[in-house]
Amino acid sequence: MSSLPEALHTVGWVIAEGVDVPAASGEVVRVLDLLGVAANAFLASVLARERRFDLVAFLVLGVAAGLGGGMIRDTLLQQGPPVALTDPAYLSVALGTAVVFYLIRVEARWWRGGIRIIDAVALGTWGAVGAQKAVLAGLHPLPAILLGTITAVGGGMVRDLLLQRTPIVFGGNTLYATSATAAAAVVVLADALAPEGYESVTVLLAAVIGGGLCLISYRRGWRLPEAREWRLRLRGRRVE
Repeated sequence: MSSLPEALHTVGWVIAEGVDVPAASGEVVRVLDLLGVAANAFLASVLARERRFDLVAFLVLGVAAGLGGGMIRDTLLQQGPPVALTDPAYLSVALGTAVVFYLIRVEARWWRGGIRIIDAVALGTWGAVGAQKAVLAGLHPLPAILLGTITAVGGGMVRDLLLQRTPIVFGGNTLYATSATAAAAVVVLADALAPEGYESVTVLLAAVIGGGLCLISYRRGWRLPEAREWRLRLRGRRVE
């Protein structure tokens, strides 16, 4: 009879041989990406309902929040039309979610808590995906991190500007843009270390790190320090 370590090694070998890890990771990232679109469209729908907007507003805000960041990223990369316009799944999810929550009013606290988790995971995913696309486009690390952050928070900023609100990423909230930047930085760092063909695995790892940081900061109330009024006092000396 084989020992437990030998059995675990055998199981691990079978899993490794039977599963295409990069392909499976890529599918997981795509699912998380679409869940993020739905989560942000839902959050936009909540704000639209508070303002008593009509269906058109629900649709516009849902598309802006769910797809805005990715569209800004793809426009800046200038490598063809934005993915949100070439892959029908993205626009369908954003519009479908907006319609559903226009018709259905959700007030359960557990539902909103679940959406917050999905939103955090999506934030990390978008930060990682945006940075990965920038790296593959040949951009240097700093612009890649910037585009990853824009991918994650751009939609929310567009939504808030349409609602004439101060974007939530500008402060007063738990770590949001910081978490997206962390996910993007992990991708850029791992790009030089991960084997070729394992980009989707790297993105998945970065998404977990960024999303985890977002959830922890929400639970513990972590925030970046606010700007303070600093005064520089110069005391002159009389020279004789």
